[in-house]
Amino acid sequence: MLQEFKDFIAKGNVMDMAVGIIVGAAFTAIVKSIVSDLLNPIIGLIIGGLDFSNMYVVLSGDVPAGSSLQSARDAGAAIFAYGAFLTSVINFLIIAFIVFLLVRMVNRIRKAAEKPQEVAPEVKTGPSQLDVLIDIRDALKKE
Repeated sequence: MLQEFKDFIAKGNVMDMAVGIIVGAAFTAIVKSIVSDLLNPIIGLIIGGLDFSNMYVVLSGDVPAGSSLQSARDAGAAIFAYGAFLTSVINFLIIAFIVFLLVRMVNRIRKAAEKPQEVAPEVKTGPSQLDVLIDIRDALKKE
């Protein structure tokens, strides 16, 4: 059973998957930084500084007017936090678009690398060893 496990781990697909997960985890931090530090402020400027993340509706409980989402949650009120959901959807769409662009770029690079090299035309270099041996055999038969 141990040998079977070693064979399983040694297969290329498992190792490729492990590397993909590790790189993906590191890449997630970069993408989150791009979204939160670069893109969200630009989107905030475009839509007039509107922050969806603190938009909610109180379903039950007492929450002072103008409270933030976190203070409403801390007060124990049942809330419908549609703003946090909208923020998550926007972040997902931005991340998905960035990943799409990266995959598209990688596919172009991969396709360029797989492009077949120009094949030189075949040049006849003379008779093969088999052709020479057949000629010798035929010549010996004639004698």
